[in-house]
Amino acid sequence: MSALATMARRTTRKIESGTPAHRDRAIDGLRALALLAVPTGHWLLGGFTLSSDGAIHNASPLGTFAGLAPVSWVLQMLGIFFLVGGYASVLSYRRRKGSTRAWLGGRLARLGRPVLGVTAVWAALLPVLHFGFDVPVDTLRTASTLVIQPLWFVGVYTVVTALTPLCVRAARRLGVWAAAPLLGSVAVVDFLRYGPYADAVPSWLSLLNILPGWLFAYQLGVSWGEGRVTRRHARWLLIGGAALFAALLLAFGYPASMVGVPGEARTNSHPPSLLVLALAAAQSGAAILLRDRLGKLLKRPALWAPVVVVNLSAMTILCWHQTAMLTAAMPASYLGEVPGLVGAPDSVGWILARLAWMPVFAGLLVLIGRYARGFESPWAGTGPGRRTLAGLLAAGFAVFALGLA
Repeated sequence: MSALATMARRTTRKIESGTPAHRDRAIDGLRALALLAVPTGHWLLGGFTLSSDGAIHNASPLGTFAGLAPVSWVLQMLGIFFLVGGYASVLSYRRRKGSTRAWLGGRLARLGRPVLGVTAVWAALLPVLHFGFDVPVDTLRTASTLVIQPLWFVGVYTVVTALTPLCVRAARRLGVWAAAPLLGSVAVVDFLRYGPYADAVPSWLSLLNILPGWLFAYQLGVSWGEGRVTRRHARWLLIGGAALFAALLLAFGYPASMVGVPGEARTNSHPPSLLVLALAAAQSGAAILLRDRLGKLLKRPALWAPVVVVNLSAMTILCWHQTAMLTAAMPASYLGEVPGLVGAPDSVGWILARLAWMPVFAGLLVLIGRYARGFESPWAGTGPGRRTLAGLLAAGFAVFALGLA
C-alpha cells in the first residue's frame, strides 16, 4: 500500500509541475465531471435480463422504479460537455497556426480514431465469441447495441465541431442570443410532434431536433469563449432553464427520465426534446457561475491530478465503458441470474447489488484502457492497408449493431 501511495504522490507532483500556469482548470474539471457521468449513468441505469436460451437483453431499473428519474437529471451532463466543448474549441480555433480546414481535420481525426478502433475490435470479436465460445447471437446483438450506443454522441459532436467557424461568427454578432434560434427550432418541432396535430405529423420530423438540440449548448460555450456570456446571463440561464424544465414536466407531460426507458414510446434524448435543452441551459448557467470556485478548488494537486487523467483518457472512457460492463455480464450469463448483473432490474436488492458492481466495472475499464488508449494516438505507424481493414471492420460492425444484417 505504501508503494502505491508513493507512486500516487509522485504522479501527482509530476502532473502539477507539468501544468502550465495559464491552464483553465475549471474547464477541464467540468469536462471530467461530464465525462464520468456517462459511464456512471449507463452502469447505474442499464441492466440485463436473461432469456430461456441464455441470451442477455437490455433492461432498465427505470421501468420499475420511475422515482429514480431524478438520478438521470443529475447524470445527464451532455449539456455541460457540449458547453465546455464549445468554449475549448474557440480557444483552440484562435490559436490555430494553419488553415481552418487543417484545424478541423486535426480535431476530427482525434475524435474518429478511437471510434474506428473500438468498432473494428468488436467486429473481429463477434465471430470469435459466437463460433469459438458459443455466445448466442441475441447476446452479441445486445452487446453491439450497447457498444455503439455512446458513439452517436461522437458523431454529433463531430458535426457541431465542424460548425465551429459559423458558431464563432454567430457569437460575435449575437452574443448569448446566438443560441436562442436553436431553442426555438426545437420548441417548434416538439409542438408539432406532441401538440394537437401530432397524428398528422410524420415520425421523421423528430430528427430535425438532432442538430439544433445538441448545438444549443455548444453555441452557448462558443459565446462564452468569445466573452459574450456574463454572470448576469448565466443567472438567467440557470433560472430560465430550471423554470422551463419544471413547466415541461408538470404542465406539458414530458417524460421525467432523461434517458430512454425500454417499453416507453416517448423519450427525451433520442432525438433531444425541449426538456433536454432546458436542462442544458440550467446546467450551463450553473457551470458558468461556479467556474471561479471550481478553478480555485482544483488548485489542489490531489484534486487536479485525477482531472488530468480523466481528460487524457476522454475518448477511451466514452468508447469502452460499455465494453467494461459487458466483460463482466457476458461470462456471468452462463451462471444464470447474478444479482445486480444479469437478471431483471426490478428490486431494491438489484439496485444495491449494482452499486457493488460499479467498482468492478471501473477496474475493468482501467484495465481495458491500458491497451485501448493507443487508439487515441496518431496512427503514424499504421499503413493504408491496415487502416482500410479497420474501416471495413468498423462498417461491418455498425451494420450488425444497427440491425441491418
